[in-house]
Amino acid sequence: MKVWIDGRVSNPEDAKISVLDHGLLYGDGVFEGIRCAGGCVVDWLLHLHRLQTSARAIYLEPPPRHELEQAVFATLAALGQPDAYVRLVITRGVGALGIDISSCERPQLICIAGQIQLYASGGEGLRMITVSLRRPDADTLDPRVKSLNYLNNVLAKAEAKRRGGDEALLLNHRGTVAEASGANVFAVLDGVLCTPPPSDGALGGITRARILKVCERVGIPHAERSLTRFDLLDSDEVFVSGTGAGLVPVGSLDGQVLGGSRHVLEQLIAAMPGYIRDHGTPVPGLVASALAS
Repeated sequence: MKVWIDGRVSNPEDAKISVLDHGLLYGDGVFEGIRCAGGCVVDWLLHLHRLQTSARAIYLEPPPRHELEQAVFATLAALGQPDAYVRLVITRGVGALGIDISSCERPQLICIAGQIQLYASGGEGLRMITVSLRRPDADTLDPRVKSLNYLNNVLAKAEAKRRGGDEALLLNHRGTVAEASGANVFAVLDGVLCTPPPSDGALGGITRARILKVCERVGIPHAERSLTRFDLLDSDEVFVSGTGAGLVPVGSLDGQVLGGSRHVLEQLIAAMPGYIRDHGTPVPGLVASALAS
């Protein structure tokens, strides 16, 4: 693992930020999880746009594009691995104790590159648990803002694990599906691949968007629509998606086995390398490798 801070790449144990950074003190900042595959950053422009928009949504002026690219590419080149996970973070920066953002003179940019595995490998699929926590409404914090304050997600995951599950299913205040604790949710209903819209509390995931584009490419019927817990139980297949997670099947919900088909999921997995080849940004100084088919 390698870490970039203020133009210097180091090992994690040597990377340091101030204890007065408002990202640490208050979760005040935004981030992106990004994939490097075959020596190319996947959907870089989409990640860049979402990061900059999330930053502006919380009154945080992001660093210029060239600085963001420098941080990502330099960290990946130092890591030297063609396939990696990147965490790009912008915090409010160092400021006085207290939540007044005017005391923070400049944002802090951090980039981390390494490997990630959110779920243990297993053929039966994830054990998903409907948790008691609800996704906050958009008038509390818009779900499209990918902020550092992930306490809602952290507690949801913790509850699911304490109840014997692998992943949490988060509902909104109306009782419809928002997302998993760290991934978007998809379900196949009557031959149509469905996923909740951001207005239901789902993060506008980059991998989620990629799936919808691949559906158009290979002819998979798809729709953004509200889903209930009943819909998931009634579906032919359920899976989750995310930059860190990948595409992972869900085997059960609250102890009830879900539809065993993985036909759509397998189609998407098979089509992903072609999409990545067409939408990858090569990393200077990093030797490319062939993508698995």
